[in-house]
Amino acid sequence: MPGDRSHAPADHYSPVQNEVTDLSLRLAALRRATPALRRTVAGSHHGLLSACAALLAYLPTHALGLGQSFWSAIAAISVVQTEFRATESTARDQFLGAAIGGITGVGTSFAHHHGLFVYSLAVVLAMAICWVLNVGTASRLAGTTATIILLVPHLDTPGRMFLSRVTEVGWGVCSAIATVWFAARFPASRLLRFARSRS
Repeated sequence: MPGDRSHAPADHYSPVQNEVTDLSLRLAALRRATPALRRTVAGSHHGLLSACAALLAYLPTHALGLGQSFWSAIAAISVVQTEFRATESTARDQFLGAAIGGITGVGTSFAHHHGLFVYSLAVVLAMAICWVLNVGTASRLAGTTATIILLVPHLDTPGRMFLSRVTEVGWGVCSAIATVWFAARFPASRLLRFARSRS
């Protein structure tokens, strides 16, 4: 049962978060109960937005001097939501997570020993900083970015790698926001009406 708390562990840090979790489960149940045609149209609309944002983020990256353009496309896809405000919120989380995780990764990379302890410390610090700055939703990406800086083999210095990642994520985020802003002028309800008229 979606609202049954006996199947999910309680959040020991925030009782309010338990209520948010219950609401999320109810929302998921409502989405599952939505007719298949509406889900198909909504999913296609979201997929179209994501593909457009990814292409917009990917295609001009070499002209912008970005070496690994796939990061921009990945960032764009992970930011796109069907609602503009949700996209803005996710974009903020993506950018702040990349920045905080990158700075933490670069900072800890100056340690004399680059072992797993330093890496673990970077992940903990990056996630803790996000929570201290009241952007806990960005903490997973901060930990992921610190992981990329410290564990992914690369030829550049950690500082240059950080600047590349932040620039690529920033460009992907901007592409996603622009795509969703433009698409808001053509809402999915129009596509649904079109689909109904054809059936």
